[in-house]
Amino acid sequence: MATLDTYKTISKPSQEVLFKDKNSKFYGFAFPIISEDDVKHHIETLKKKHYNARHWCYAYQLGIENIRYRANDDGEPNNSAGMPIYGQIQSFEVTNILIVVVRYFGGVKLGVSGLINAYRTAAQMALEDAEIIEKTVDSHFNLTFDYKDLSKVQRIIKDYGAGILNQKFEADCEIKFAIRKSKSDEIFNYFENFYGVTVKRL
Repeated sequence: MATLDTYKTISKPSQEVLFKDKNSKFYGFAFPIISEDDVKHHIETLKKKHYNARHWCYAYQLGIENIRYRANDDGEPNNSAGMPIYGQIQSFEVTNILIVVVRYFGGVKLGVSGLINAYRTAAQMALEDAEIIEKTVDSHFNLTFDYKDLSKVQRIIKDYGAGILNQKFEADCEIKFAIRKSKSDEIFNYFENFYGVTVKRL
């Protein structure tokens, strides 16, 4: 089976989008995140900005192989807000993302099906506004070797399309590099068999 080593996420926060239904306003936001702390931060910021709103419903997903996600209805009827938002995250096949939909109640009840449609639509609009990018899942390595092997080592790194993270050239040289996961075993084995080079996975 091929190693899953790319994933889709968004490059930066989306603009605020607005969906209206029967006087209720649903503002949609999408944020790139790397941890649950980011989720907390963005929701607190939105609660300050939209302090008169009635609900701040959201869903997020983190991870590539070990997925963590959460869907929160924030006082709306069960599964009428968080799950429709999360459904859009799945539909767009993105991860490391938070989508928040802020609702201002307009005085007319929408019913569960109306709520599902409104939260789903606002989430979809936020994702359509965001720039979706593909990233590679990278493995990181550290190499130590003699200065005389520097040009050979650099050429191998370049040929494999790996990216150098940092390097130190003294009597003993050290290079830290990142390479997409599907090529990591191959380059590791290559350096392990390279006389005079010590390779470590980070």
